[in-house]
Order: sequence, then structure tokens, then C-alpha cells
Amino acid sequence: MSNPGDADATPITSIRQLADHIAVGCKPADRFRIGTEHEKFGFRLDDLTTPPYLPSDGQPGAIRDVLNGIHRFGGEPIMDGENIIGLKQGAASVSLEPAGQLELSGGPLETLHDTAAEFEAHYEQVRAVSADLRVGFSPLGFHPVATRDAMPWMPKGRYKIMRRYMPLVGSMGLDMMTRTCTVQVNLDYSSEQDMLRKLRVSLLLQPLATALFANSPFTEGKPNGFQSYRAHVWTDTDNQRSGIPAVMFEDGFGFERYAEWLVDSVPMYFAYRDGGYIDVAGASFRDFMNGRLHNLVGVEATLGDFADHSTTAFTDVRIKRFLEMRGADAGRTDMMIAQSALWVGLLYDDAALTAALGLLSDLGWQDAVAMRAAVPRQGLATAWRGGTLRDLAKDVVAIATDGLRARCRLNASGEDETIYLEPLRAIAAGAPSQAEHWLARYAGEWHGDVTRIFQEAAI
Repeated sequence: MSNPGDADATPITSIRQLADHIAVGCKPADRFRIGTEHEKFGFRLDDLTTPPYLPSDGQPGAIRDVLNGIHRFGGEPIMDGENIIGLKQGAASVSLEPAGQLELSGGPLETLHDTAAEFEAHYEQVRAVSADLRVGFSPLGFHPVATRDAMPWMPKGRYKIMRRYMPLVGSMGLDMMTRTCTVQVNLDYSSEQDMLRKLRVSLLLQPLATALFANSPFTEGKPNGFQSYRAHVWTDTDNQRSGIPAVMFEDGFGFERYAEWLVDSVPMYFAYRDGGYIDVAGASFRDFMNGRLHNLVGVEATLGDFADHSTTAFTDVRIKRFLEMRGADAGRTDMMIAQSALWVGLLYDDAALTAALGLLSDLGWQDAVAMRAAVPRQGLATAWRGGTLRDLAKDVVAIATDGLRARCRLNASGEDETIYLEPLRAIAAGAPSQAEHWLARYAGEWHGDVTRIFQEAAI
């Protein structure tokens, strides 16, 4: 989540300066941390409709009331004008996605045991508040019943700009904003070279993650023919800023080339000045830097502007002062922790990272794009070297297990972090994915009633 009021006002003088701004994130391995972000849909218990920001029709359970309720557990309100739109809770924050999807941006934590504890502490707060308001929250990749027009909009300035602009650059941008939920893990790198190694592995395996964590097989009350409809939505949202950019596989790619790509290839949404958002959607950040935007005449581009702009790149793996893994649907708690465990195991142990690179050594950008195109519909049945991605999952989960075992981070019971990969070991061995599970429920015990998913998926 961007907090423009805290932005760095240093004027931009060069692309190298922007590369150095990103490179500040490099840190020694003993300072590597794990940050997990996860979203969930709210629903009113009485009629399963999505809660609006403000109370309406005399019904309880407005999103503003949820935030105010969580505030009683501590934290500093985050405001957009006169509206509370989030809470800072130490190093973590609670925020709102465009249709009121509630997000926890977790703090930088040392172990996956800490991640599991953070999940439960947040869910305890949300459950306590929700009980009084007669609302529930379910983490699913795509809203299973609501139409696009039925979704509310939150009073955030940047969302107003995106809402206007999105239909100009893709057919499903508004669906992405209002009807999707994701889980991502943010992980560190020690150097530009370390970033590149981790980026290559995570880009090539992001389609596998999409398949493993697929959890959005329903649209407007019916099966949609996809395992991850959320992933399908991203194929026509805004392709200039999303997907798997070819530049990330080019020789010589690094911080400086990435900064150039952000400046020259990713259109702007906004600039933030004097407490408000200025709509410059579609404009070039390079033109902003060079003083050529008519509605920003005399406004000097700053590092804070660049940091905000970098949050509007929606690639499957996003480079900031850390790497963001963005390919997974939101889902069950154990699955969302497993998503963090998978990437920590692969990327935070050098032997595991080397093994993953070896497994993928013959693959490139076209392979990643081809897998990315197939997995939303085919999931783990996507073809892979004479077999399927479920076969690849076995090898990848085994490598991640070795990586977590080598970390040897134990909980109070003496268990290491490999315990959090158990759901993925089961799926790799043939157990159903979340999407497959829900489709079986739909065809069986639910007798075609998709609304049953809200209570069964609720936190």
C-alpha cells in the first residue's frame, strides 16, 4: 500500500539514481526477512452481499466499521481525506482493496512460525470485530457470486483514477480491482546478482504457483471453466504493466534496466501533491521527469513519485527493495502460509536456489509465458516435459523442503519450517487443489449452490 504523505521529496536527477534507490534494499543474508500480504472478501451474514464502505439500507457491517473495530486493538489510522482507509499496526498494516477486500500487509518477520502467528493474531482481531457486525471474511481468488456492478467502491483517491482508466487498457481491469484477492510473499536479496538469480527462478515458477494455489473456479454462481479465474483476469487487465515482461530475461537486465522500463514502458496513474491525487493516467513518467506534462507544469518529479509509480507495475514478480511473488490466489490459511514457505525454501538457501536454477536451466521467457497462458484454465494439468505441472511440483516442493530444513528454524515444539509445506506435498502427490476441492463440493454436497462456499471458506 502506498502512503504518499511519507514520500521522499528528493528530486530525480538520473536513471542511475533510481537504480540506486532500488538497490538500497540489498542486505546481508542474516537480515533477510519474510513479509506476507493476504486479502479476503467480506460478506454480510444475512444475505451474503458485499459490505459497502458506509452503512446503507439500515444493515450492519460496513467496511468503515470493520476498520474502526480493528482500531480498538491498537494502531494508527491511515486516512484518505476524512475517510479511514487502513491502520498501521507497528511494522504491519491493514488496508482496503478497491471493493473493500481487507488486506493485511504483514511485517518483516524472521521465520515462518512468526508468519503463522501473525495470521492467527490478525484473524482473531477480524473475527472479534466481525461477530458484532454480522459480517464474515473469506479468502478466495475471485468473488464466486457477485457481478462487477454489485461490488462497492472504497473512497481512495488512486482507485478513482484507476477506475476511470482501467477500461481504456483492458476488458477485465475493473474485475481485477473489485473481484480478486491474492496472497503474496515479499523476500529479500543480498545484491543485484542475487536478485537476478531469485527473479529468474521465481518468474519461471510463478505459473506453477498459480496452479498450486488456484482457488477461483466460480463466477457469478457457476463454474467458469478455470482453476484460477483471477489469473485469467490478469491476462487482459493492463498488459503494459503486468504479466512476465520480456525485459526481465534480457542480457544485462538489472536495477538500472528495470528503472528504465518503469520510466519508459509503464504508464503513470497519478502524482500526489498537497494532500490529493492528480490524474495523469496514461502519461509517461519520463515526460514527468522532463517537465513535459501539461497538468504537472512546474512540479518536480521526486524519488517519492518514483516509489509510488513502482507500485503500479503489476508484474507476476515485482521488483522493489525486495521481490514480491504475485502469482497466487488467496485461500485457506495453511495454503497461504505454504505459499510463503515454498518461496522461502527455494530462495533463502543457496543450495536450494542453485538446485532450482539447475532444474530450470533450459527454460526462458517464452516458456514462462506459455505456461502462464495455460495454467489459469488447466491448472496442475498443464503440460510439462512429457508430464504435467503436478510432476514439476514434486521436484520443486522437494527442493523447497531441503531449503527450509537447512534453515533449521524451530518452533516451541522443535519442529522446523518444513511443516508448512505439508499441503503442497499432498497436492503434488495427487490430492485436489483448492479449486478442484470446491468443484467437487459444487457437484456433490452443495447440489450446485455456490453460496455454500462463503461459510466453508470463512476465516
